[in-house]
Amino acid sequence: MVILDTITIEKRSEMMSKVRSKNTSPELAVRKLVFALGYRYRLHGKNLPGKPDLVFPGKKKVIFVHGCFWHGHDCKRGSVPATNKEFWLPKLQKNKLRDSEILSRLDNMGWKTLVIWQCQLKDKDALKNAIDNFLKN
Repeated sequence: MVILDTITIEKRSEMMSKVRSKNTSPELAVRKLVFALGYRYRLHGKNLPGKPDLVFPGKKKVIFVHGCFWHGHDCKRGSVPATNKEFWLPKLQKNKLRDSEILSRLDNMGWKTLVIWQCQLKDKDALKNAIDNFLKN
């Protein structure tokens, strides 16, 4: 059974063009938490693989804030759409492979990484602890 998209190609393109890669609301929420914990950081490290969202040069640590859908997280938000699976499955798999390669490259360069998933923002206390532990050690 094939389920067709009910939105025109032009409208879908317009909708997708509004999806941001920087300064997303999950990223802004994490930045606010990190700042409240007393840590200072650089944004979107252009000289590092994957342009990490938050960079702590003195600690040689970075934080990525991943949207569950776009980065294929194993949670409710990370599920593949029911329509157009022929497009979405390879795209999301490619994103996961790229993420893995970026983390490996950073590790080889001596950088420590923390990936924060969009769904983790629900539990602010646990997230604060995870961030603080990562940046302290």
